[in-house]
Amino acid sequence: MEEARPSARRLALSTAIFSAATALSRILGLVREIVARAYFGVEGAGINAFTVAFQIPNLVRALVADAALSGAFVPVFTELLERGERARAWRVASTLFWLLLLGLSALTALSILAAPLLVRPFDVADEELAVRLTQILFPIVALLGVSGIVVGILNSYEHFSIPALTPVFWNVAIIAGLVLGVPHAETEEGELYVYAVSILVGTIVQVLLPVPWLRGRDGRLRVAIDWRDPAVKQVFLLMGPVTLGLGLINVNQLFGTFFASRYIDPTLSPAAIDAAFRIYMLPQGVFSVAVSTVLFPRLAQLSARGDLEGFGRWIGIGLRQIAFLLVPASVVCAVLAEPIVRILYERGEFTARETPVVAASLAAFSLGLAFNGMMLMLNRGFFGLQAPWTPTLVALGNLVLNVALYAALFRVGTWGIPLAISLANIAGTLALALLLRRRLGPLGFRAISAATARIALASTVMGALAFATWYGLDGVVGRSFGGQAVALAAALAVAAATYLGAARLLRIEEVSALHSLLGRFRRA
Repeated sequence: MEEARPSARRLALSTAIFSAATALSRILGLVREIVARAYFGVEGAGINAFTVAFQIPNLVRALVADAALSGAFVPVFTELLERGERARAWRVASTLFWLLLLGLSALTALSILAAPLLVRPFDVADEELAVRLTQILFPIVALLGVSGIVVGILNSYEHFSIPALTPVFWNVAIIAGLVLGVPHAETEEGELYVYAVSILVGTIVQVLLPVPWLRGRDGRLRVAIDWRDPAVKQVFLLMGPVTLGLGLINVNQLFGTFFASRYIDPTLSPAAIDAAFRIYMLPQGVFSVAVSTVLFPRLAQLSARGDLEGFGRWIGIGLRQIAFLLVPASVVCAVLAEPIVRILYERGEFTARETPVVAASLAAFSLGLAFNGMMLMLNRGFFGLQAPWTPTLVALGNLVLNVALYAALFRVGTWGIPLAISLANIAGTLALALLLRRRLGPLGFRAISAATARIALASTVMGALAFATWYGLDGVVGRSFGGQAVALAAALAVAAATYLGAARLLRIEEVSALHSLLGRFRRA
């Protein structure tokens, strides 16, 4: 069957469309972070209390929404559509929508009451403020839980652009809230309340925006709770290990915040790591999330048809695409970490003293960038096979490894926490790849390894020339914003040209797909 045959060009086109939408939202997310850092910096009791307060409901959200929910819902919903049971598929979706709304609303209410107990272990400098901010932010859990059903339906119909654009409006709402509200707040606490309420309002906008695009499908969400349907039970059975697996990944991050707050510097380290993480997430979100999201419904279809050979080939193509995009991104983020942090954040309350701390954290995160993207792709592979216990057990092993690495590396300073995360990502990726290979066969690992070696060589040349360009210009143009913008832009231009040129010389397949895609855009 033609659609089962892997095509790097077809994947590049689908990924580029989704990536464009995702890139816009991620860029606005970075703008949001720049605005927030200008108002709050990364040093101080208030902003570090906010960082802890946001991570607690964000962990719960990760357990029941986003990839956790779609990882369980999309394969079951897609399988029903493939079997022609469309009315039943929509009844299952409606049931899950209402069950999640009721259950998560109750969980949110309980968590708001228990907020003092949730915050206490982190040894936050301003514990009372952290508790109040946690209580304001917790409703995002219920909102994004039901949003996961809507997004899962659209993704099952291979409609990706609107779900990818909803974070754009989330970021716009937060930026507007900060710009309009913070100058009128009389205290730092008031400014942080404005930030928290802006996030809540942005989440409401994000939930409501994709709903109109459900119209015109072959069904609709309605008031229905049919918990006896085996497909509903199957989603919850799948969601258990998926939630546990993805939850363990997010628990890793929460443990990192715990070590940073309690053992390194509670008034600097949590917010500094978070600021670096936001930059790190730009290439991660634009590239690896795009590839894995675009491929996931296709993988679910192939699994439902029993075409494991085609399934394995598509996984291989996805891994090569992620390596092609994220290995050079990781090198750029590592060698140019300081000028990137300086030009993005160094203004307002964010001072030059904070730049080296955030830059070191960004460089440490960069080591695991490509591996984290591959791990996401491999996780989606197991979810598509409706075999989520394997990545769950790997995530459990990763949690143990990560905590051991936190305990060993926090002594080197703030950057030891992201370094531990990167090392654990590398170990988790290797474990998942070996386990999926045992289940499906070779997956083209020889071709993946050869392509990755050529990509790494091209990226090494690129990184050396990019750093040399920035270093040579830095002493000439100075450290003003304009001077740094010129030096960084020149370094990035050299990086892009060098990488694409080296990739062509080394005959990396994915660069041909990229040139083909650009040609199609020019003709259009």
